[in-house]
Amino acid sequence: MKQFFSNIKGDAFGGITAGVVALPLALAFGVSSGLGPSAGLYGAIFISFFAALFGGTNTQISGPTAPMTAVSMVVISGIIAANDGDLSIALPAILTVFLIAGLSQIGLGVLGLGKYIKYIPYPVVSGFMTAIGVIILLTQILPSLGYNPKEDLQYVNQFKAQAEEVILENILKDEAGDGILVLEDFTETIDRASLISQDDIQKESEILAAKSASGTIGALKLMPRALQDINWLELLLALGTILIIYGFKRITTVVPSTLVALVVMSGIAIVFGLNYKPIEEIPSGLPILQYEIFTKFKLATITPYIFTGFTLALLGAIDSLLTSIVADNMTKTKHNPNKELIGQGIGNSIASMFGGIPGAGATIRTVVNINSGGKTKLSGMIAGVMLLFVLLALGPIASKIPTAVLSGILITVGIGVMDYKGLKAIPSLPRDLSFGPFKLSSEVLIMLVVLLLSTFWDLIFAVGIGLIIACLMFMKKIGDLTSEYSDVKVLKEKSWPDEKNFPEHLKESVFIKHIKGPLFFGSTSDFQQLYKQIPDSARTVILRLERMQYMDQSGLYAMEDMIQELQTKKVEVLFVNLLKQPRYMMERIDIIPDFIPEAHIYDSFEACINELS
Repeated sequence: MKQFFSNIKGDAFGGITAGVVALPLALAFGVSSGLGPSAGLYGAIFISFFAALFGGTNTQISGPTAPMTAVSMVVISGIIAANDGDLSIALPAILTVFLIAGLSQIGLGVLGLGKYIKYIPYPVVSGFMTAIGVIILLTQILPSLGYNPKEDLQYVNQFKAQAEEVILENILKDEAGDGILVLEDFTETIDRASLISQDDIQKESEILAAKSASGTIGALKLMPRALQDINWLELLLALGTILIIYGFKRITTVVPSTLVALVVMSGIAIVFGLNYKPIEEIPSGLPILQYEIFTKFKLATITPYIFTGFTLALLGAIDSLLTSIVADNMTKTKHNPNKELIGQGIGNSIASMFGGIPGAGATIRTVVNINSGGKTKLSGMIAGVMLLFVLLALGPIASKIPTAVLSGILITVGIGVMDYKGLKAIPSLPRDLSFGPFKLSSEVLIMLVVLLLSTFWDLIFAVGIGLIIACLMFMKKIGDLTSEYSDVKVLKEKSWPDEKNFPEHLKESVFIKHIKGPLFFGSTSDFQQLYKQIPDSARTVILRLERMQYMDQSGLYAMEDMIQELQTKKVEVLFVNLLKQPRYMMERIDIIPDFIPEAHIYDSFEACINELS
């Protein structure tokens, strides 16, 4: 407790400054997620406070981040669509998935898995981060142009026929669930269908239109329509925000340029009474516990998203621990990765119970905190309290912020989150893959696959596929390297020093094999060809195994197949210098002693030759 108050002045200034930086981003991420600005603010409050209190990085400031928000958008839009576009019905399931993510992070920390996050390949992270930037840019262009698919009547009317079908399907589902539907008598169904109004059809059409416009593909599809009917006021507000963010940084970095842009552009819109589109109203008062998470819990509703929740947890873990490393480098300290995951998990879990979107350690906010004097966990807690003050005291004012201003802020976030270091390295990386006349770097291939799949298909599966490709590429490289040192040679072609005096009369009947390096799935194909290289005159094969440190299951069965093949040719197999791990593996499936008795296992090559002589 003493360390919490060892730097009160610096922590107070650092926390308040970081909270000021977090405010516009929290509102923007909330709007972008689909749950509204209050969800972003709630997430920033609870995650910042509790991740700092229970986490393992003293100076880290946590809250909603671009990667976490992008994945959250997928969860939110998917569950809303599955609930006929009704957010009030979908909200408990959405928050339950976020709760699963938080609990998963706690589990990762308790199990001590924090130290393994660093093994995720850089090309996967690079492709994912660049995709996040592209997704944010594409999805924010429409609102920055003032285009809303629900307000485009010509576009909405295209979905009226489909809307009628959806409404009728829902009636049939309700009747089947209530036990009303009778195949012989459709009177009840007809009566219900007759009550469908044009307003019902219009509302459902708007939901379908918004669903069709979601994501990057939807944004690209509607871009021509948006460009034909630009709302110049909204566009000017967005462009003004972007210009201030980049321009003010050239004047000073003491005051966050995003906050300056938010205040200036919102002030202009409000003071001059411009006819702009404001964000959703931010509820006044303290956040309310969402009891529906527990009272309306349905496993069937969230089952398809459990894996997504776990992926959110992993993404948040990566995001947070990378920021922790940055904090370590700046403060010359050492974070506790497992404790940090527990803190992040507690923060995300509590935020979900109050309707907040998930988040992680935020690099920019953490750097601002450190540069402003923050040194202990108190700084992160103060940042959360500062945002709570804004919610309670300035909620009605914040509700007047123009949507286009937040779109402008998010566009700069999208530009900033891309991995330019990885993109710049593309021409210089070694091209180790060949596709006909074309050559490409395996790292670039992984990055591009993750980038394209994340942008135009699914963020979660893109990362999974990227990891699989990265693992396969790594295994192939290791297999190729291992095979270079695992050659099959006849004695007279190459010999080891202790084989120089090999008895002349045994050279025609004895074949020596040197196995150099591990025998695993990447090196078994060459090994399996051994019996084809044995001269017809050979009656004995000596396997020198002192350099075979490791054998996996693939290598084990390759060894078994080779021995059986040789024994069918009446060739005797002898082992020399068999190491502990390979011996243990061969004893498990009885290669020893069924195929290779103890008498045929020698501790030295000299002992083996003496026996043969």
